[in-house]
Amino acid sequence: MNEVTTVVGFIPLMDCAPLAVAVEKGFAAEEGLDLRLVRETSWANIRDRVVVGHFDAAHMLGPMAIASTLGIGHLKVPMAAPLSLGLGGNAITVSLRVWDLMLAEGAVLSAGPRALGEALRNVVRARERANKQPFTFAMVYPFSAHNYELRYWLAASGIDPDRDVRLVVIPPPLLVDAMREGQIDGFCVGEPWSSVAVSAGVGCIALPTTAIWKLSPEKVLGCRLEWTQRHPDRLQALVRSLYRAAVWCEQPENHSELARLLAEPRFVGAPAEILLRGLSNRLYLQRGGEPEHLPGFYLPASQAATFPWVSHALWFYSQMVRWGQVAFDPEHVAQVRATYRPDLYRLALDKTTNVPSADTKLDELFDGVSFDSDDLPAYLAALLSCS
Repeated sequence: MNEVTTVVGFIPLMDCAPLAVAVEKGFAAEEGLDLRLVRETSWANIRDRVVVGHFDAAHMLGPMAIASTLGIGHLKVPMAAPLSLGLGGNAITVSLRVWDLMLAEGAVLSAGPRALGEALRNVVRARERANKQPFTFAMVYPFSAHNYELRYWLAASGIDPDRDVRLVVIPPPLLVDAMREGQIDGFCVGEPWSSVAVSAGVGCIALPTTAIWKLSPEKVLGCRLEWTQRHPDRLQALVRSLYRAAVWCEQPENHSELARLLAEPRFVGAPAEILLRGLSNRLYLQRGGEPEHLPGFYLPASQAATFPWVSHALWFYSQMVRWGQVAFDPEHVAQVRATYRPDLYRLALDKTTNVPSADTKLDELFDGVSFDSDDLPAYLAALLSCS
């Protein structure tokens, strides 16, 4: 392979780890790639720089790739997601003021999404009765797992996310400061920013989103479709190097080294001891408390964490429809299926690892509702009848 620089953008989050490791531990070079990483501050910047060709690929929100393919909210530019960059890693954090109000309603840390949702609903209703302004919750981008996980939990708890609270978009690195200034009452974000809020004494982690959806999907390697078609060898090398890096990231003996690497300002820039919490699945939910062991909170490689499940893409699309971001169209389903690319994953990795033989799987969320991607109209009908 000719050594042409491949430029990949990323956001300072814990799950950029496979990208950092692919470069720093030599996995990309071993695959013949000259890989250059560029740190960005917002998901809108990532989107724009992939669309216009500044980046060959990016650490990308899964729903962002789908929205670009469908032309929702921005330009219509078909994307391909040939690799998942892990599972989980998100949490819903509330301000200490909100947590105190939830405590008064019987909330207990680690009580689970049902009980915590009930406590928050009681607090929200009390504010309504007192004619106070609704709480403001932040998420990182309208087309994101964070938005849909937050909305799913709120709605299942009897809180209308479009009426009972106010939702705003804030880039991940700015969320803690926004909470410190009292501008927001809660947020959903990937690590380490929830742990940073806890360490700073401004927030309490109410809920890891893996309590809402175990093995929940998150970021992907996102590329313009035409780039994948023009550079198939580079794409395969990139997928292989990131897969190998993800396996390295998950090994416990590497976590301390990885935390120190990600702590460097050129990557995440948060303290290594805080990054280590998410990497090792042991979070401090409140300052001064004991760490909570959360098996499967963040999985870079195991449980098919790098596989781009088409059913994950279709669930994201179902939430876009549910929350009025797009009207359901049968033609969309084919376009969404064509965005997540297990065929490209298999092409790169069939000879090196056990690859799932199916493109979809059945998933169940915390409220007992199963998502069957083969029966999308029925799932949507049930959702919309409850909304």
